[in-house]
Amino acid sequence: MERYGYYMLGLMLTVMILPLVGGILLQFIKFENRKFKQLYIFGYVFINTLLVYILLSNGTTENIRLINFAGEKLNLSLKIDGMSMVFAGLVATLWPISVLYSFPYMEHENIGTIHENIFYLFYTTTFGVTLGIAMSGNILTMYCFYELLTLVTVPLVMSTLTREAVLASRKYFYYSLGGAAFAFIGMIFLIMYGDSIEFIYGGVLNLSAIGSSKNLLLLIYVLAFMGFGVKAAICPFNSWLPQAGVAPTPVTALLHAVAVVKAGAFAIMRITYYSFGCDFVRGTWAQYLLMAIIIFTIVYGCSMAVKETHIKRRLAYSTISNLSYILFGVIIMTPLGLVGALSHMIFHGVMKITSFFCAGAMITQAHANYVHELDGMAKKMPKIFKIFTISALALMGVPGLCGFVSKWNLAKAAVESGNLMAYIGIGGLLVSALLTAIYMLTIVVRAYFPEKSFNYDSISDHVKDPDWRMLLPLTLLVIAMFVMGVYSTPFVEFFTKVASGLI
Repeated sequence: MERYGYYMLGLMLTVMILPLVGGILLQFIKFENRKFKQLYIFGYVFINTLLVYILLSNGTTENIRLINFAGEKLNLSLKIDGMSMVFAGLVATLWPISVLYSFPYMEHENIGTIHENIFYLFYTTTFGVTLGIAMSGNILTMYCFYELLTLVTVPLVMSTLTREAVLASRKYFYYSLGGAAFAFIGMIFLIMYGDSIEFIYGGVLNLSAIGSSKNLLLLIYVLAFMGFGVKAAICPFNSWLPQAGVAPTPVTALLHAVAVVKAGAFAIMRITYYSFGCDFVRGTWAQYLLMAIIIFTIVYGCSMAVKETHIKRRLAYSTISNLSYILFGVIIMTPLGLVGALSHMIFHGVMKITSFFCAGAMITQAHANYVHELDGMAKKMPKIFKIFTISALALMGVPGLCGFVSKWNLAKAAVESGNLMAYIGIGGLLVSALLTAIYMLTIVVRAYFPEKSFNYDSISDHVKDPDWRMLLPLTLLVIAMFVMGVYSTPFVEFFTKVASGLI
């Protein structure tokens, strides 16, 4: 291995391990006050983000092997390609923002020093594990990190230790294990019928070895898709996600916007475009079956969000719908479809984490968990509700905001694919946009325009906008929504290169 290869390998291992080391040291360092501890946590997370930026700025790498298990084929390896850059860039950008936001939220939780330190151990370790998924060089490495992601996020879901949290974490764990079993089957068949287990654009299947077993391989693809789709909350394996909302908002925000659900979508992109290959699946019964499930999930998630009155669960059902937007772009199986999927993966991450952060502010400042408790609240928390309104408009797909760009790319890909089911999917996107307007604007309207009989004196004088540690991350996210909405060309051009296999 050349010196450059060792340098890149060292950086990749560092960004995966540093969050774990920082979290472990946190358990042993005694800080004089909470501010020093918060500075330490933010410091090592921010340094890790800077290291990721340095790593990505150096460009792509070839596969760098770490461990050989059996012969030349089975090994753990890392690499940076276009897909890695997109996912790792999203993770590295949003994690320090989330950590800063978490400080006042966890102060509100008042869970004790030891419990809080353990929380941050798993919270930051998840950062490194998610980067491991992004930088995996083959399906075996990605699968190992994918399983590890389940193990480090279960304690986060159950961090409040209430009965609801324990039950939610148990359900999340069972669903994730079941999904991983299906994904494991897919990996085994790729080892058997693939020329390699590395991620190679166009796929690695040996068609001559498959012979008359094509339908069997298509079934395996469906199983692997649904297995990784558990974390992406695809129907009927999505009920764990709304229940996971019992976790603290900094956790649910990352679960819904960055780490877990996006890891599922990312893994599906990998196996579709880089393992099984679009040419193998396109036009088969497997594509049509999965597209039907995805379209159903899009409409189902929005429909459930409309009827849900709990704020965080409403946003969770919104996540279920929007994740299938990403999967819809993937299953179209064209470069433009992947552009739409990558666009929505990034832009939805920004929009949804903003919505959850606003919900968390409502919970900590106003102790409001249900939509009806937000009546007239915009007068007391004007900044939070202005930001929430912008995130609502972005999720609806209003032009000028990033949500419009990704939805436009998805619709364009569906039209140009010439696939009948894709045309039906456009109808699903339109229905979803309408329902999104209903379930998001209901909150906005009630906050700004309560009934005439509403008494503003019924709102406690203690209700107000949070401090700068919550408002600064939200302000940065709103700016990002505008920038990516009106200046999306650089992003889309980069996604196009990735989707064409050029990076």
